[in-house]
Order: sequence, then C-alpha cells, then structure tokens
Amino acid sequence: MINDESQDGLTEGVYWSARNVAEYAYCPRLFYYLQVEGLFCHNSDTETGKSIHQRVDHPTLGDQSEWGDGHQVVRSLVLSSARLGLTATLDLADIQGHRAIPIEYRKGHPHHDGDIIAPWPTDRVQVGLQRLLLEEAGYEVSEAFIYYAAEKRRIRLPYDERLKQEAMAILEQAKQCVRGPRPAPLIKDEKCKRCSLQPICLPDEIHYIQAGKSKNDLPRSIWPMRDDGLHVVSQTEGTKMGVSGGALHIKGRDGSIIKKIPLADVESVTVLGDVQLSTQAMHALAERGIPIGLFSLGGRCLAMIDPLDSVSAMVRREQVRCFDQPDRLVALAQDVTVAKIKNQRTFLMRNHPDLPLGVADEMNRMADGAKRATTLDAIRGHEGQAAAVYFKHFSGLLHRPFNEQFAAHGRKRRPCPDPVNAGLSLGYAMLSNECVGALRMARLEPSIGAFHTSRPGRPALALDLMEPFRPLIVDSLMVTLINRGELKASHFQSTASGVYLTESGRKVFFQGWGHRLSTEITHPVFGYRLSYRRMIQLHAKMVAAWVTGDIDQLSFLTTR
Repeated sequence: MINDESQDGLTEGVYWSARNVAEYAYCPRLFYYLQVEGLFCHNSDTETGKSIHQRVDHPTLGDQSEWGDGHQVVRSLVLSSARLGLTATLDLADIQGHRAIPIEYRKGHPHHDGDIIAPWPTDRVQVGLQRLLLEEAGYEVSEAFIYYAAEKRRIRLPYDERLKQEAMAILEQAKQCVRGPRPAPLIKDEKCKRCSLQPICLPDEIHYIQAGKSKNDLPRSIWPMRDDGLHVVSQTEGTKMGVSGGALHIKGRDGSIIKKIPLADVESVTVLGDVQLSTQAMHALAERGIPIGLFSLGGRCLAMIDPLDSVSAMVRREQVRCFDQPDRLVALAQDVTVAKIKNQRTFLMRNHPDLPLGVADEMNRMADGAKRATTLDAIRGHEGQAAAVYFKHFSGLLHRPFNEQFAAHGRKRRPCPDPVNAGLSLGYAMLSNECVGALRMARLEPSIGAFHTSRPGRPALALDLMEPFRPLIVDSLMVTLINRGELKASHFQSTASGVYLTESGRKVFFQGWGHRLSTEITHPVFGYRLSYRRMIQLHAKMVAAWVTGDIDQLSFLTTR
C-alpha cells in the first residue's frame, strides 16, 4: 500500500509486513526477496504451516470458550501504523478491555540451547513488532505467547524495553536494506537447506561462480533433483476440465470423469486443440500460480495465461537495462549458441553410424567462430551454418522410411512436409513453453531476448534459453521414438496444411516427452544431478542472477 504523497516509494509511505521484516533477522536476502521483489515459493514446510494455521487464522469474534469469561478472542487481527509504516496480521489476540495478549502459531520446534528453550530470533522480532502496533492502537501489552506445534509447546515471552528496541532496530535496518543493492546470499549456511526460496536465491551456485569455481567449494545438492509436480497435458477433442473439491476434474465427451488431480499436485496445464477449460478452473489455477498454455493441435503456442505472482519489477527493470547494452547481448548470444552447436555435434557423433569424416571438426570450428564473434549478426551466421550441417546429416540418425522423407525436405516447419518435421515442430513448441514457464519462475520477461529478435507475440528470451536444449531433449526424443518403433507412420496424417500427429500419435509423443524431461543429467559446472526440467529452471534462474549482477558469467549445459 503506497501513500501517494510519498517522495520515496521504497521506504516512506510503504506499509511493511511485520512477518517479512522479522525475516531480516534470519536472512537479509530472504527479506529483500519477500518485501521488495514480492517473491515466494512453497515447499513442504510452508504447506504444513498453512494447514496448521487453517483453524487459528479463521476470522471469528467473541470466541470465549478458550479463555473464559471477560475475554474476547480475535483471530487474524489486522493492524497497521502509518507512523511506523508497518502492518501485521496477528494469528490470535486475547483482548480484555485495554489489555491485549498476542499469540503466534508456528509449525516447528522452538530453539533448544541445552536446558534453555526459547523462541527463535525471527519469532521474537515479529511479536516485538506486533507489540508496537498494539500499543499504537491503544492497548497495553505485557506479554505474548508463541505456540510451537511440533512440540505442542507454548512459550511465554515477556515484553520489556530490550525487545522493543530490538524490534525497532530490525525495522530500521530492513528499511535501509531495500535501498539496494540486493544483499549477498549466505555462504554454506545450514538455513538454506530448509528455505523455500533456495531454488530462486541459489546461494551456493552464486558463491561458487563468484569465488572462481574452486573444486573444493562445489555447491551442495540442496535443490531437489526432480520436479515431482504434475504437468497436465490435455489434447483429446471434447475433453472438459473443471475444478471441484480442491481437485482438477477431467471429463470425457460423455461427461464422465476420466481423472481427478489434486490442485496441490499440479505444476502446469497445457491444452491442445478443442479442449474446454472452465473459468472456475482458470481462477483456481491462477490463485495457485499455475501457468496455462494454450496450443493448436499442430503444436503452435496460441497464448500463455501467466499468474501475476510471476512479476518482479526489479528483475525486469534490470533485464531491460542489461539488454540495452550491446556487449551483454553478444555475451548471452555467444554462450547459448556455442552450447547449442557443441550439443548438436555431440548428438551426431553419438548416434550417427556413418558420420562423414570432418563433420565434427567443421562444427567445432563454427562453435569457435561463434565464441570469437563480436556482433549478433556474426553469431547468427555461425549458428545458421552449424544448423545447416547438422540437419544435413540428421536423416542418418533415423530408420526407414522416416530418414528418406526427412532427407528429401530437410528441416522445414511451415508447413511440415513429413512426420519428422511435424514431431520436431511440436517438440520445439513444447520446449518453448517449458522455457517460458522457467523464465516466469525466474521473474524474467520472456519477450525481451538477446540472440533472437524481440517482436510482438514472440518469446525471444525463451527461444534463447531453449537453444542448448534442442538437441538434448527434442531431437533425442524424436530419434528415440522413431527408431524404437513407438512412433509409426500411422501416427501421422497428411493434410493440405501439412503433416500432423494424430491423437494417438500425440499420446505417444507426450508419454515420451514426460519421461525425457524427468531424465536426470549432471550439471557440467556444479557437479550435481538434476532432471532436464529442473535443469531448464536452473538455467533461467542463473540468467536472472547474471542480469541482476549476482554473477558475471554464465555456463550453459553441454554434454560429452
């Protein structure tokens, strides 16, 4: 909430969340993400905390059964102070006349130091800030209670001048923090292991690059290797999708329920062709920050419904400033192009039984040329030459009759003249969708790119990000599905507007697609293993770190 009369939008006139300010005592960088950039991610700890708060946060008045006569219990009590620039929502307040006792609920354990059991510093600061708000509202506050659900223990916290001064000091330090720059990440701190924002902050990875990539200081494997959420793809004509009872309901043409998926398990939804998605479902998905991709049956992305929680004005402002600098555009374009050419070269060498001598060396020279190029046009020239060589020999990776069909046309997409091109186009469209989602999580703007020219309706930065992953994910998937006989000629149909996968063909494709994205691979710099989907997300977040100045160099995935 901003005061229009304010001359300083960062501090003056801003109502700070007491909960966020308390996090400053835990980690200044976490506070900056929460308060300034508005970033938050859920994990198992935060979801458990939500369930514990379901009862206590339910707003009711006059609940006297817990405290006896003469007491009024107020749940989810909202207080704010224009003087302090502070706001807070108290879990529960026991009010008797002009006296008030705040009670905070926590899911975990209190701090144990030998025989001493006490609240954590962030919890102390939060109730200290609540005292300031209650006193300004006219209440007398002499004590507070913090309930730790893991031990079913309630700890009394007496209010004294020391706690008041501690809370005021943290508030002032937090206000100074937002003036920038963004605080540095913690170094090898145990706090990071349970922090829900660790996959955005990437403290070990950023420190590792800043410290010069010492082998003795490799990042810890504290980011989950796999994405266990469900990525729903619906492509059967006449299917209807709605929500009921906290679950996504998928119904067939006859109205019967095909599947129920808990919304808490859904990470993304992709709809192809004539599939109906109810307004209620879109609202429910948006409230949970779940992106929705709308595609044609041929795989062309028509629209992305992007929840507003993916926006960070600070990150996007830095992105625009960064991409206004020609040398930065060239640096990013060089990195993605060199990684793509190297991965294409490796893919040919691994899978082509009769690759002509000299092709690998030729592609190496093109990668070296792209690395030395000083303009975007020169980099694009080397990338185009490498792509021509790559697709010239791509048919040699495939079994008959698909190899002959592709050899006759080469890589062509509008319209797709043969099954291989149809599958590649669908795969590249889906990969672009994955990259848009990863950039959304990294709070970057997908339409502002470096290597690819930005124009209306084009996710230029997503196309940049996907370049190194094209041969590793899409090309590899198509070669595997065709050579194993999973995709057959009967899975494609030829029309006046080109060749497309049939409904049964798309089913085979998406089964392989899910398996490929869940395949784990070792990061060439950090040394730990991630699934391809996680690897795309990691690369997007490292681009965000590079854009905002947390790191000064990028390392895109290459395989041997």
